[in-house]
Amino acid sequence: MRIARFSIDGNVGFGVVEGDELDVIKGHPFAAFERSGQKVPLDKIRLLPPTLPNKIVGIGRNYAEHAAELGNDVPDAPVTFFKPSTSVVGPGDPVTYPSFSQEVHHEAELAVVIGRMCREVPRERVKDVILGYTCANDITARDIQKREQQWARAKGFDGACPLGPWIETELDPSDLTIQCTVNGEQRQLGRTSEMVRPIEDLIVHITEAMTLLPGDVVLTGTPAGVGPLNVGDEVAVTIEGIGTLTNKVIKRG
Repeated sequence: MRIARFSIDGNVGFGVVEGDELDVIKGHPFAAFERSGQKVPLDKIRLLPPTLPNKIVGIGRNYAEHAAELGNDVPDAPVTFFKPSTSVVGPGDPVTYPSFSQEVHHEAELAVVIGRMCREVPRERVKDVILGYTCANDITARDIQKREQQWARAKGFDGACPLGPWIETELDPSDLTIQCTVNGEQRQLGRTSEMVRPIEDLIVHITEAMTLLPGDVVLTGTPAGVGPLNVGDEVAVTIEGIGTLTNKVIKRG
């Protein structure tokens, strides 16, 4: 099931995407819901970020080739960082190039959307706390990341976390193709099976320390091939079984 968050005529809601239509649901997808039977063509609505997370927990260096391309070793334990909720934008939304950076990179990632409040999740129950999966672009000011010990500014600026186009709830995430293109040119191509640590291990590791809330997002790392974005570029993240998330880079106003 593909669950989208959308806006139409100033109203915001959730719906189930089927073909080129959206069936509006009553309530929200983080609890039991019913379909309303009210169907709207996708070209008549604006797709929004599929979730508004309380927090986004990122995982760094979870693909060995990506770690190597930046001169890093695979860490002994997952490298975790936060992106604030204000970094989230949706499909088709612009990404504003930050004024304090001269080297902004794309990072295509599979994002896990949490479906229920959870803490200290045992490995065998990880699937029970996941609502589904979506595409993410962990946009990073690489020069700032190298310069500052903390990654808060490098990965947390406004627009640094495009999510979408929707949440796919029925998906085996263990071996999916991840691709990133810039202006139609392929930059990244990898598979989720190349992760150093699978999703189950990541959720266990994160929830040992903190409670995850419904709608929270876990970014699972990026494959090799990260590279620069410039003003005017159109960047697209495509994940097998989910779809494509496209955003354009614009100059800060």
